[in-house]
Amino acid sequence: MSAVEEPDAWGMGTVGRCRVRDPDRTVVPSHDARHRGVHPARLARLAQGVGEAFVELLAVLAPVECVCCGFEDSALCGTCARRLRLLCARPFRAEGQAPALLTAEGAVILPVIAGGHYRDELAQALLSFKHLGQGRLASVLAPALGKAIRSAVGDAAGVCLIPVPSSNAAFRRRGFSPVHLLLGRLGQRGALPGLHMTDALKKAPGPGSGQKGLGRGERARRVRGSMTVRLSRKRSLEGRACVIVDDVLTTGATLAEAARAVSSAGGVVCGAVVLAATRPPAGSDQPADGLDTQPAPTQTKNK
Repeated sequence: MSAVEEPDAWGMGTVGRCRVRDPDRTVVPSHDARHRGVHPARLARLAQGVGEAFVELLAVLAPVECVCCGFEDSALCGTCARRLRLLCARPFRAEGQAPALLTAEGAVILPVIAGGHYRDELAQALLSFKHLGQGRLASVLAPALGKAIRSAVGDAAGVCLIPVPSSNAAFRRRGFSPVHLLLGRLGQRGALPGLHMTDALKKAPGPGSGQKGLGRGERARRVRGSMTVRLSRKRSLEGRACVIVDDVLTTGATLAEAARAVSSAGGVVCGAVVLAATRPPAGSDQPADGLDTQPAPTQTKNK
């Protein structure tokens, strides 16, 4: 009998009188795979848990309430955010109730598109954004402003969006310019392709600030000559179609002064866009007609 026999069905053979296991038929015990690092799913769960804990900690240390209805844990609750979007659903022509933007005969000096009526959730959110440090509201206000801008310029490209600067005192108090911040947010999201924000205006030395509570004539006198174009931006504005952008329209004196400064630097002001208008014009429930983005000089008399 041979020293080594063929293995049987169980993978066993014999050597002499001793049975040995065929190494090719031996079942190797399996072990769970071991990761040299942390599994990505575990990292995701860990990050989510840390994020949720951080939000809960903030809610305890610095409670947040909806600026409109007081609902907890949200700067603007879902219901109020929907109402704000409804207020800004149909941008409208707003210069009809702004005396500084009309001639004595009622002709339009500067057409203006407003994103919504300055009331209810829009007014409260804008006030909280500007004066109460609620910067997170930019995520709701910026799209509303972007919709008004797109309604104004249509599919035009190459238009310069020129924000109205805050007064020096307001900038020091807030630490930011509301219009610049909102336009910057839109630019980061690529929401206005083909349009360019140009920080061309600056406040000129003088008492051109503090208009709250002033009448039409006093506002016009206060802002007259209060803005100028930065020297580094004058050449880039020459012959370019420009749209002035501000947050709130009241009498129109600020927009008229901004248009005067841009026009004096060679820019072609086609109109203006604001996030909210304090007094909606008659027939404002009609869709916006848009602004004339063809180069045409803007009148600036009767500011």
